[in-house]
Amino acid sequence: MVRLTIVEDDPAHLALLGQVAAREADFKVAGLHPSAEAALAVTDWKQVDVLLTDLELPDLSGVGLIARAVRDNPRLLPLAYTIHDQRETVFAALRAGAFGYVIKGGTAVELVEAIRRVARGESPMSPAVARYLIDSFRKELPPPEAGSAENLTVRETDLLRLVASGLVYKEIGCRLAISPHTVHAHVRNIYEKLHAVNRPQALRRARELGYLDPANASDESAN
Repeated sequence: MVRLTIVEDDPAHLALLGQVAAREADFKVAGLHPSAEAALAVTDWKQVDVLLTDLELPDLSGVGLIARAVRDNPRLLPLAYTIHDQRETVFAALRAGAFGYVIKGGTAVELVEAIRRVARGESPMSPAVARYLIDSFRKELPPPEAGSAENLTVRETDLLRLVASGLVYKEIGCRLAISPHTVHAHVRNIYEKLHAVNRPQALRRARELGYLDPANASDESAN
């Protein structure tokens, strides 16, 4: 049984949410409140499993409500339910303690499933919100360290030395008795192993890792 408290400042929508939740056999509606203050005044948060709250509430915001409720019951599972998908609002709610973030406008079935998912320990997110989180995570990732590249094979090292000498794929193919297409495939694999996206970056990373003798390699700015 999921004990659910809902906070929504639109009276008609609050009533509708209450009706939707009451139809579910595994939900118990612990409270329906039009404001954060009303919810805080009467709710024993230790008796609530999931808090479904709008974020744009009069006076104390939904973000403030989440923070206060989680402080009283660290095991509470808040689910933000709002029209706002701005990055700042998303991260403010998550920092306050929200475990999920659902944009209004979906179906009742989708909302009920989001409540069940957060109660199961999952973190339901609308697609736009999930994208914000992925973008933020990628920006915080440190650049690959010099020693984090995969080891190049002897064949790949020899081929990379030919690339560094300024030879084109056809010339490299003749030297190694392979087709230009195969040369291209090897070069692509080398780039992936070195976490490089182009020739200058690959050569620079290879020199850092000791695969190339600077005296034998052409300048990185060459073709």
